[in-house]
Amino acid sequence: MNLLFSFAPFIVFAVLIHLGYAEAGLWAGALTAGGLLLRDRLVLGRSIKILELGTMVLFAGLAAYTSRVDHEWTIPAVRLIVDGGLLLIALFSLAIRVPFTLQYARESAPREVWSTPQFYAVNRNITAVWAGAFAVLVVADAAMIYLPEIPRRIDIIATVLALVGAYTFTVRATGRAQEGVKVSG
Repeated sequence: MNLLFSFAPFIVFAVLIHLGYAEAGLWAGALTAGGLLLRDRLVLGRSIKILELGTMVLFAGLAAYTSRVDHEWTIPAVRLIVDGGLLLIALFSLAIRVPFTLQYARESAPREVWSTPQFYAVNRNITAVWAGAFAVLVVADAAMIYLPEIPRRIDIIATVLALVGAYTFTVRATGRAQEGVKVSG
């Protein structure tokens, strides 16, 4: 699933910040997102995705800021900013009526369904569920900062459940939509 591959910059970032390299993690996230953009556009001939472009801008901006002011991030603080940025990207895509999942769905759906209200509605709902998951991440990150008495494992469990829930919803909604196309087509 191409959508999940687009989260690679966040995985690279997460690994490096947990090893103690916040600034390197930000730069690596930006470079990974840039690499995905180049691969999609130049190698695969695909469109530039809102999620990947937003991710690259988010990581590059934070990395440049961190380098310039020599800011030392705590893991929860940098996660809060990154996850907040991810939430804003999802909400922005909904606000401009181009849900970020729509661009990925078009790569695997027949062209004749692209302009149907059902196709758009499914992608709007999937993007909204991902935005909800990102909001849970932001709340969990904020809790680690402002409510340190909450056991860290609660934050981790909330994060994992939110992401697994969004992924599961995506798979099921996509499967139902594909079945609908087969039945009506």
